[in-house]
Parts: sequence; structure tokens; C-alpha cells
Amino acid sequence: MAMNAAEEETLESLKKWWNENGKQLIATMVVVALGFGGFNFWESQQLATQGEASDLYEEILELALLEPGEELAADEASEIIQLSERLRAEYSQTSYAAFGALFAAAQHVAADDLAAAELALQWVIDNPADGLFTEPDEGLLLTANLRLGRVLLAQGDAQRALDLVNSVDPKTFEAGFSELRGDIYLALDREADARDAFLAAQEAGSQSEALRMKLDNLASL
Repeated sequence: MAMNAAEEETLESLKKWWNENGKQLIATMVVVALGFGGFNFWESQQLATQGEASDLYEEILELALLEPGEELAADEASEIIQLSERLRAEYSQTSYAAFGALFAAAQHVAADDLAAAELALQWVIDNPADGLFTEPDEGLLLTANLRLGRVLLAQGDAQRALDLVNSVDPKTFEAGFSELRGDIYLALDREADARDAFLAAQEAGSQSEALRMKLDNLASL
């Protein structure tokens, strides 16, 4: 079929465009295809990593979650610590590693190894589990900071504990941080500040019997 002048002109324009842009278009399509395939591979790797980390964390839970009155055996506590260390070493970018570190810190505190507990809690703070599609767990980080403050206070480093507490926005953890701040002020012989902090904890919603007793003790001073 013969082409008219307009069709021939259109064909020539397409040929010229292809000569100028065709290779670039193909390259772009290849990059997109490879990128999509690479993303799928990355996503599958992420899912596999999460699954493996989840399995290790489940082992920690099976050991740590006890019935009322039940105590954790020494070898079980040691296993929790080992599993947590493996999570941090092999799956550090998962939230399972951070939660595992909290469990390990609890075991260190129970064993009166406060230095090891401090290291585990500091690791959580220094390594927020975040990625391309996730955000750091705010509640997890606040919990780690609160527990680290208690550990520092238990180590006799009240000023460092106070500096930590004052550097954190407690948000929904206001009651816990205020009570800890009161404990720190007591350790620093600042009774008036301690009373204010304990009252702030009550105002934030704490109904702790221990907190009420602290206030009663201050009232008798």
C-alpha cells in the first residue's frame, strides 16, 4: 500500500526519534526491570531475615515468660543472653534485636551485672531499628532510656542518670520518668525537687503504692 506524503514524513520522524532515543529508552527499560527485580530480591531477603530473627526472639520469649511464682534457671538466663547477643550480631537492624536486648538487660540486672545491663540498654538506644519502610519504635526507645536511667542510678551515678532523664522527651512515659527523676533527686539529697517530681508522676497518672510511700516518707522529713 502506497503511503502519502504525510505518512512518509511521520515515518521519517519516528525513525529519526528512534535513532536518537531508542538505545536510551531500551537502557532505561532494562534499568527499571533490573531495579524491580532487585527490589523483589531485596524484599524477599528482608522477609527471610525478619523470619529468622523472629524465630530467635520466639525462643527468648519461651524462656523468659514464666508462670506466677516460677523462677528462671541460671542456664535459661544464660541462654536468653546468648540469643540476644546473636540477634544483635546477625540481625541488628530488626526490632527483634532491640527487644532481645531488653530481655538480656533484665537478666543482667537480676544477676547484679549492672555494667552488662548498661551496655545492652545503650545498644538499644544507639541502634534504633529503622529502615526504608519502618520508623524507630518510640515506645521501645523510651523504655530503654527509662531502664538505663534506673541502672545508672543503681550504679551510684545519679548525676549521669539525671542528665539522661533530662535529655529525653518522655511523652506517654511521663509518670515513669518523673518518678525516676524523684529517685535521682533523693540520691542527690534534693528532697524538695524529689517531692515535686513524685507529685508530677502522680499528676501524670501513676497510682503506684511505692510512689505514695515515697511521698509519705518525704512528708515526715
